[in-house]
Amino acid sequence: MRNIGMQRLLLSLISTALLAAQAPPDSTAYTVAYVDILPASRTAAITALKQYRDASRKDDGFQRIEFFEQAGRPAHFCIMETWANSRDLDTHAASGNAKDFLNRIDSMRLSDYDQRPYKTLSLGAAHNDKSGRSTFVITHVDIGAQGTSASDLLRKLAETSRKEEGNLRFDVLQHTMRANHFTVIEEWRTAKTIEAHAAAAHTKEYRNNLAPISGGPLDERLYKAVE
Repeated sequence: MRNIGMQRLLLSLISTALLAAQAPPDSTAYTVAYVDILPASRTAAITALKQYRDASRKDDGFQRIEFFEQAGRPAHFCIMETWANSRDLDTHAASGNAKDFLNRIDSMRLSDYDQRPYKTLSLGAAHNDKSGRSTFVITHVDIGAQGTSASDLLRKLAETSRKEEGNLRFDVLQHTMRANHFTVIEEWRTAKTIEAHAAAAHTKEYRNNLAPISGGPLDERLYKAVE
């Protein structure tokens, strides 16, 4: 009986390993962009963003386009695009719709349309907050050349933070060409849950471990989703 049990356990372990080996790599492609718009052009810019998103839904590989407005700073936007793969993203970027959008906001913007390519580092299941009152925290993490452990630190932070009360989303993206740059996207139900997360032991541990390898201060900003 013991031999049969050991054989079953061995077969189970082999099957698990084979399934893991056969799982295709995550080819999802992202872009994260920042742009500051003339306050007088805020409404026109939001209209252009929505029209761009709606037209992009027709393109192959489209998954979603999200845009956020910085809390306390109207007309300062962050735009995140998610595509099935880099080929679909490149095809979309060359489309008339994408070019028309950039042309439309060209006269409205105070800053460059700073758009960077990203890939998946750690994604969790998003939880819909139908109240529309949730707050997003979007952070750029820049690591020095010697910071080889940053990916592990960010994965651990994400996995632990997703278990916190009030967390609706905690994703980490890694720059496609610059592996020492990351974008962290958090969504929290209330301001109090953000404060509780900031004071949590695992958050303090993450920041203490990150400090020696950081290439600069964390660029952490609060946003509201633009519906």
